Amino acid sequence: MEKKIVDARGLACPLPVVNAKKAAEELHTGDVLTVLVDNEIAVQNLQKFAKQKGYTAVGEKKAEKEYEVTIQVVSAGGAQTVAAEEQEEEVACAVDVRKNGMVIVLSANVMGTGDEKLGTSLMKAFVFAVTKQDVLPETILCYNTGAYLTCEGADTLEDLKILEAEGVNILTCGTCLDFYGIKDKLAVGSVTNMYEIVEKMEQAKNIIRP
Repeated sequence: MEKKIVDARGLACPLPVVNAKKAAEELHTGDVLTVLVDNEIAVQNLQKFAKQKGYTAVGEKKAEKEYEVTIQVVSAGGAQTVAAEEQEEEVACAVDVRKNGMVIVLSANVMGTGDEKLGTSLMKAFVFAVTKQDVLPETILCYNTGAYLTCEGADTLEDLKILEAEGVNILTCGTCLDFYGIKDKLAVGSVTNMYEIVEKMEQAKNIIRP
């Protein structure tokens, strides 16, 4: 079994798919192709390409802006029946609906002040509403009791996972997770620090605080 790695980090769509397609055509049944990319949208495009070709594909986030898509070739590339020119036209880029520079800050696990039960319901509704917007945030920052929102058992967890699948970068304060003793319960996104939180806020064009 041959294994091949394609580094497509930093390449705009459709180049990751085009390069993966060329590499796959040189492989044989059972061979494995690993494609390195730096965003979730590229992962989605590669998985779509693999599905169209009848290959199996698994995407994995290795670190911040580091993803691996492992594609197993089910049939040899030489068996293609469609002209190469026509195949190139099949490569379609998923639309990145994230708004560059939009950051949502969740500094508590409730929305607003007053009744805690109401605040919890409002926060759940807010996160759900974000998933339904035509334009999604680039980053969601969670700190203080907002750290609970990304952990096991949170009512907001499934909606945050949906946003992460769309490419939204979800970051939770590591100091906060440690303080509340819930670091081992983090279930979506990744751990961040105050330096990165400040950096994200400084770079933001629009900050939303529910």
